[in-house]
Amino acid sequence: MLSEKLKQLRESNGLVQRQVAALLEVDTAYISKIENNEKPVSRIHLEKLSKLFNVGSEELLTLWLADKIFDLIKNEEFAAEAFKIAEERILKDKKN
Repeated sequence: MLSEKLKQLRESNGLVQRQVAALLEVDTAYISKIENNEKPVSRIHLEKLSKLFNVGSEELLTLWLADKIFDLIKNEEFAAEAFKIAEERILKDKKN
């Protein structure tokens, strides 16, 4: 989810991977692996990316968290059910 969004943002801003890598002080291969969903984005890079692409950090953080949750439960037989229960708990805890 986040990887596709970052690639779309980079391309729509007319940037090449090398330019994004320079901003994050990483190598171009890291950006390529992020965009191909082979490597997760480090949370510390989200703020810089949101500024670079002029998008809310909340949007990128939400996608980052969704990717982490998905990767954790994707192969579990009862993933969808467990996710619903977790969502209910999160909403309940927010009210308190």
